Amino acid sequence: MENEGIKSSAIMQRMFGKAAASFCHRSGQTVLHKLYQEGAARLHFPHNDKGCFEGVMINTAGGMTGGDHMIWDIRLGRETTAMFTTQAAEKVYRALGDIPAKVDVCLSIDEKSRLYWLPQETILFNRSALQRRMEVELADHAEFLLCETVIFGRRLMGESLEQAFFRDNWIVRRNDEIIHAEALWFGPNIAEDLIMPVFLNGSGVIASLLLIAPDAGRFTEKACAIIGYLGGVSSWNGKLLARMIDKDFYSLRKRLISLIGLLNNRIGVPKVWSI
Repeated sequence: MENEGIKSSAIMQRMFGKAAASFCHRSGQTVLHKLYQEGAARLHFPHNDKGCFEGVMINTAGGMTGGDHMIWDIRLGRETTAMFTTQAAEKVYRALGDIPAKVDVCLSIDEKSRLYWLPQETILFNRSALQRRMEVELADHAEFLLCETVIFGRRLMGESLEQAFFRDNWIVRRNDEIIHAEALWFGPNIAEDLIMPVFLNGSGVIASLLLIAPDAGRFTEKACAIIGYLGGVSSWNGKLLARMIDKDFYSLRKRLISLIGLLNNRIGVPKVWSI
């Protein structure tokens, strides 16, 4: 990986975390089946009034930097429904070497199950480096909603990005066949990328949403109305893909919450989003 200007000979201790959990259907509801936690990764399961099992991912290190590695492994059994988020925004700080921080996400959704994957925003700081990979396996009649938001420097706090590296890869399979794949790559001269019309056209935040469901196409018209001119939406073959951009997250948030509520049957956003 080329990451000019982000080098150091210092050898420092790196953070590692892994959390794995599986869920099953019991007595008419989704319940925790197995749980494993290691290092800086923790999973909490707060009560809510949404009628949907909720999981909260916690990075006890308080952020990430180059060389850190976080793994999340979530598996939904047959006829289960769950919503996952993070306790707070994930902050990716300046990397002191040429090795990026890594986040690996592995999701498995069995038949007649639904997973709403709604982490809070990822914030990139100047000279940060992040490589994220998500692999999703769906069974027949399984549904999935993904929302990932990336902030390229918090403009309301006077932050800007000149040098940073960000790579995001998604691979979604149904019965071992790839049904969706995409890669997003910015940097290392990220300031030049962000001003290009083909990328963010000077915007400071981007939200990507992917819905996989048999009736995903029926939301297209309403999703377009919510997104407006700062983004777009497409639907095909039981999928809906939407992008939203704005100058900062505060300006994006209202539209994002409305769109999530539309796509997940009015369950809305996780409780911790309002804290």
